[in-house]
Amino acid sequence: MAIHNFLHILLLLCSLMIINTGCTAEVPPAVKAAYYPSFSPDFPPSAINTSFFTHIFYAFLVPNNVTFKFDLSNSTALLLSNFTTTLRHKTPPVKTLLSIGGAADGVVLPFVFARLASKASSRSQFIQSAIEVARKFGFDGLDLDWEFPQSPKEMKDLGHLLKEWRHALKEESKSTARLPLLLTAAVYFSADFFLDAIPRSYPASSLKKYLDWINPMCYDYNGAWSNTTGPNAALWNSNSNVNSIYGLRSWIKAGMPPEKLVMGLAQYGRSWELQNLKNHSFGATAIGPGPGAGMLSYHQVETLLNQSGAIVVYDVDTVSVYSYNGSTWVSYDDAFTTAAKIGFAQALRLRGYFFWALSYDSDWKISAQASKSWILDE
Repeated sequence: MAIHNFLHILLLLCSLMIINTGCTAEVPPAVKAAYYPSFSPDFPPSAINTSFFTHIFYAFLVPNNVTFKFDLSNSTALLLSNFTTTLRHKTPPVKTLLSIGGAADGVVLPFVFARLASKASSRSQFIQSAIEVARKFGFDGLDLDWEFPQSPKEMKDLGHLLKEWRHALKEESKSTARLPLLLTAAVYFSADFFLDAIPRSYPASSLKKYLDWINPMCYDYNGAWSNTTGPNAALWNSNSNVNSIYGLRSWIKAGMPPEKLVMGLAQYGRSWELQNLKNHSFGATAIGPGPGAGMLSYHQVETLLNQSGAIVVYDVDTVSVYSYNGSTWVSYDDAFTTAAKIGFAQALRLRGYFFWALSYDSDWKISAQASKSWILDE
């Protein structure tokens, strides 16, 4: 299907959804955010075009697995200072948040969070250290990226952690006469872990009460860990609840106000190597990961497309793109599908959107289109 026809259908659907919401309540100023991967040496903070964003998350900082405090080397301290100083003097300036956690440490980091959240003493040590680091380096807020609480008990402990964290932020603000730090969290795309062996749900009432907003990670729905191709970030999927519409609505059903939801968007794709070159649709059998060990940034996707002459397919049902050339198959989002997802976020009256990850874009194509497409508070 031609791109223009694809967009026309999606924008029409988004318009109908906006009309049908019947919601006239005012929405707080939009959040147009992105996570900055500090491990990208070729992309310094000075390279960030802040005209497309309101908030930038520094990713990531990890607490000590014994003391649960932050042990900063001189090099890390320099990175943090350069990050906030640079972005503070950008035009326009953006707010900065220090994101704690991430998925880079595999199975280790979730256990660290589980241990620190299980006791009041360790929660206090962690919270006070996080506030000290944020204030020392001039951050505007803190973000928790715990991927993911593994049991109902850990979910309950998360609620205790957030309650005490918010209280500490209020007390610190009062004692220093400074604006309180923002407090946010990156969370699973759904309020419930309905696919896992241990069913569990987020303490939505605590997230609603103690966080400024949450960042549902509406991506990584399929990847080379499976031997079948699928959309990386399907907006909709008639064959599965693993899609962004289901996930975001589950959060709203759980009690999260739309104005506290910031939809996650991907600036990267997932790749596979096909088993049968003639079967190149969703659900095709794969024999392993494709280029980039199964993950390509958007600028790498563009490079691959330009070099290979791949066939590009826009899929209306999932609101995503995939390409194939020979045995190489890639699912991703571009500026067009991103604009459609932005339309859906506005139809639900969400607070905004965020990207993983800032350095993955190609000449700001996706970031610029997303910012331009957000029109609710223009």
